[in-house]
Amino acid sequence: MQAELLNVKGEKVGKVELKEAVFGMKVSKEFLHEFVTIYRANQRQYDAKVKTRTEVSGGGRKPWKQKGTGNARAGSNRSPLWRKGGIIHGPKNVERKLTMPRQKARLALAQALAARQADGGLIIVDEIKVPETRTKHAMQILKALGCNGRTLLVIDQPNAQLTLAVRNIPGVEVLLAGDINAYIVLRSKKIVLTQSALEKLGARWN
Repeated sequence: MQAELLNVKGEKVGKVELKEAVFGMKVSKEFLHEFVTIYRANQRQYDAKVKTRTEVSGGGRKPWKQKGTGNARAGSNRSPLWRKGGIIHGPKNVERKLTMPRQKARLALAQALAARQADGGLIIVDEIKVPETRTKHAMQILKALGCNGRTLLVIDQPNAQLTLAVRNIPGVEVLLAGDINAYIVLRSKKIVLTQSALEKLGARWN
């Protein structure tokens, strides 16, 4: 299958070949939902933690003698039953990482790219260059390509000038072809791929 190749002015300069096995793949919403659920779960930080009766300060001495006071038996004033005592069954700050096989993650990325290609959200350009590190130039490129809303610019090698030019534009980010995944693709309304990034991305399925 083929797609139009544009320049940064939005003009057609040719056509590029897209791998049918990737961009023409049948999309499964259930499978993509599974990947997104696992990915987002693994991004959470498990930093909630409470102290048990062995960790709170105090205690050590028996509050009162065992018999003869009329009070209930008590061994420590740091029992969970007491004020300022330990907490029962609280969060433990234990990370719960979910795993997905690498092959399934690659398949999810292919389906996400196919979904963007099907809905017209995939744009292929010959290259992305800004004459200087200014947001104005990046905005001009995005406008010429018809990118409004959350946009992902995918390049083949680091470009500090481009990254700095888009950093003040809400919803726009720059990533290398080797760093994208299905979740990042799906949350972006437009995906702008350079021709060299497309070739590097296609190498994943060789």
